[in-house]
This record gives sequence, C-alpha cells and structure tokens, in this order.
Amino acid sequence: MLVPYRGDEYELVRMKQMGDLGQIIFYPYHLKDEETLYKAMKYSNVVINLIGREYETRNFSFDDVHVKGARDIARIAKDVGVERLIHVSALNATDNPKPHVLKKGSEFMRSKFRGEMAVREEFPDAIVFRPADIHGDEDRFLRYYASATRHQGRWMPLYNKGVGIIKQPVFVSDVAQAIINAIGDPYAPGKTYQAVGPRRYELSELMDYFHRVMRKTDEWGYKRHHIKYDPIFWMKVAFTERVCPVWTGLTWERVEREAMTDVVDPKLPTLEDLGVPLTLLEDRVEYQLFDMRANAYHEETLGEYGKPEPPPIVTSA
Repeated sequence: MLVPYRGDEYELVRMKQMGDLGQIIFYPYHLKDEETLYKAMKYSNVVINLIGREYETRNFSFDDVHVKGARDIARIAKDVGVERLIHVSALNATDNPKPHVLKKGSEFMRSKFRGEMAVREEFPDAIVFRPADIHGDEDRFLRYYASATRHQGRWMPLYNKGVGIIKQPVFVSDVAQAIINAIGDPYAPGKTYQAVGPRRYELSELMDYFHRVMRKTDEWGYKRHHIKYDPIFWMKVAFTERVCPVWTGLTWERVEREAMTDVVDPKLPTLEDLGVPLTLLEDRVEYQLFDMRANAYHEETLGEYGKPEPPPIVTSA
C-alpha cells in the first residue's frame, strides 16, 4: 500500500492483514453437528459466539440458531473447559415483545431472549452482550436504510413515519473493544452488558439526517410516509423476504424490529463500564455514506452544500 509523506513523495507500507501462521486457524463446523463444535472449541480458553440469523430459512429457524445452537455451544464449551464464553444477543430481547407490524411481535427478539436463558443454564458465568443497531463499514444499519431497496422510489416508508421510535445505535469498533476488555475483566463473568451508543435519536430524525448527508433532501424528492398507506411496499417486502432476503435484508421481521424503541435497563452495565469511550454516530455517518450521495461526481465549490445538520438528541428515557 502506498501512503503519502513529505508532500508528494510516497513510501511503501506493508499492512499486516492477519496473524502469522498458527495464530489464526480456520476450522469448518456445522451448527447441527456437535462433533465439529467439539473439535472447533476443544483447545480454546475463550469462545465468542457471534452466530445469528436475521431471517429464517427452510434449513434454520430462529430457534435452531439462537436457542438450540447457542445452548449446544455453551454446553460444549463447558464440557471442554473453556474459561470465558461470550454470547452476543440483541438489545430489546424479551419473551413478550410488543407487536407493531407482525401480529405476534418479533420472533427474532423472542428467540434471542430464549437463547440467553439457554446459555445461562449451560454456562452460568457466560458474558452476554446485547447490542443495539450496529453501524460501521458495509453495515446492516446505515447501508440498509440508504439502499434503493429500502426506499419506494425516492420516498422512505417507515412505521408511523419513524415518529416516536427511539434508537441508540452503537459503533462496531466499540462493541469489539468491549468484548476484548470483557475477556480480561475479572468482574465480567455472569454479567449482561447493553451495547448501546452514547446518544438516543428518534428514527424519523435519523432518516432525515442520513438523507441530508446523502444530499437527498426535499428538493431531491425525499419524503417519509407511513407503511400502512403503501400496499406496494407490502408486496415488495413479501417478495424480497421470499426470494432474496440475504441480498436486501428487507423482511417483515426486519420491519417489525425497526418499529421497536430501544429500551435500556438502568440496572444493567453498558460498554462504558468496560472502559470503552463511545464513538458518536455523527462522527462516522458522513464517511460511511460518502459513496451514497446524490450527484456524487459533481465538482462542488467550497461550501456549496454545507455541513449536514445533525439530528436532535432525545434526552428522555
């Protein structure tokens, strides 16, 4: 990789992409094959379970992945002598989610809650993380809302136009650092950490802000509307859910989770309790959505567009 130094001169910097031979070993496993799970974990002192699924398939239901799979990993980790097990769940995980779009509410959140209970039964000292929407490079939060699939032309369909829905997104590197810190923290075993960002926002204000960053404002044609008045959007969701959820991420389950307000329990610790300084969403959005701007090839003059106004912060719980 060439990087500039001393004006126009360049030097060659060799970037280390991964560990040396023997430090990183890729081992194949199958979540329904316990023998492969045993082989993958038997020499480990730390296991981090990041396995999850945002939609169901004919091979794996939410329960298969989030409950049975999580239980098997926790049980086997205990059997082979793993010292630290870290289980990544989800914020708002509950056994009785309030329904918004789906009649029975989010089965994803329900299965995540049952998965936590299963892990606790098999490995009581497991460390559980409950992340909110995670933003970062090529994420499933900023890029999802910025995608053409999530829009209806230039309009953005949201539950209740996004009004009254509060989100507290967190930066991916902050979550990763907290997991690393928890591995060496003697007080972390058995705790549940809420992985949330430093600020709370209304979803409607976030959408407006994202579109200001992308130069897709009212003049461009951007407008929010309620999904209940958009039957074409219903058909699109039904189609993408059945045909290509892996590419679009657009399913009824995802739309249901969009309508949920992030609930932070004051009794549970957060990433700051693990010594992680939290990253502001506003410091990352312009970089993450840079290539999604309208008129991206326009040579703007100095100050032509101005800096996008950040979204208001919700101060109440």
